[in-house]
Amino acid sequence: MMNFLLRVVLFLMGLVLAASLAVAVMLLAAVWGLRYGWARLTGQPVRPWVMRFDPRHGFDRFRAAAQPAEPTAADVAGARARGEPADSPVRLRDRSANVTDVQARPVSRGE
Repeated sequence: MMNFLLRVVLFLMGLVLAASLAVAVMLLAAVWGLRYGWARLTGQPVRPWVMRFDPRHGFDRFRAAAQPAEPTAADVAGARARGEPADSPVRLRDRSANVTDVQARPVSRGE
């Protein structure tokens, strides 16, 4: 009996979900129809609803983040205190000369 009741409850939940999706689609269609009708009534061109997406925007955002930022007043003051030039107080050291525990080995082909 519990198995049957569970199936009925799940079926009813599915019907509620389907009905709510149908209502949402009908509301969207009604809004689109009103918008279309208003544009035709006023003589304006009907513009489609589009989602503007430019894939380059994401690349541009990260490229801009990678650019070195302008030094702040604290950076300049710290650089002057260390005796470094104030135009570029933040510098990365060349750490390739510090690596001493790595030994090159020939590439094996997994044989």
